[in-house]
Amino acid sequence: MSDPLTGEGLALDLVNTRPVTEDGRADLLATPDRLAAWLAREPALQADVGNAAPTAADLGPVHAVREHIDAVVHALLNGVRPPKAALRGLTEAQRAAPAVRELAWDGAGVTATSRRDGRLGVRLAARLAEAAVDLLTDPAVSRLKRCEADDCVMVFLPAHPRRRWCSPTRCGNRTRVARYYRRHRP
Repeated sequence: MSDPLTGEGLALDLVNTRPVTEDGRADLLATPDRLAAWLAREPALQADVGNAAPTAADLGPVHAVREHIDAVVHALLNGVRPPKAALRGLTEAQRAAPAVRELAWDGAGVTATSRRDGRLGVRLAARLAEAAVDLLTDPAVSRLKRCEADDCVMVFLPAHPRRRWCSPTRCGNRTRVARYYRRHRP
């Protein structure tokens, strides 16, 4: 299994779980075990997951949210209006497991912890849809980029305006090496 690109924020990390490999497009969330491995790399989701292990029934809601986010992100990258169905799908995913801020006393003061009810997949889908809302409504979304490597489909929000690749070690190095060999070929 190829390692997913992480560190771009939950919504983009989710979209980037479908990289291109030598065998074509891979799905890094195709099985419950793969979903569990991805969740382990995403510390922001640990509170939503807890000790629960993903099942096959949890894959559908997560895949649906990924497809909705992907449709909206690629519409924005192409400068077109996002599909209404994708926007509606993200709203519905949030509605399926709304977060309730549960109040408690910790001995020194009142604390609030967000909690969701429902199956793990539905809770994850709601959390991921919320992350998409945060991304898509942030003015920084106008800086979204596709990786410039020929065989890469990853998307990212560059911290630096000159960033061209999803990862300097993944695609950047590969592209620079290929460019070097093209220039120095006899």
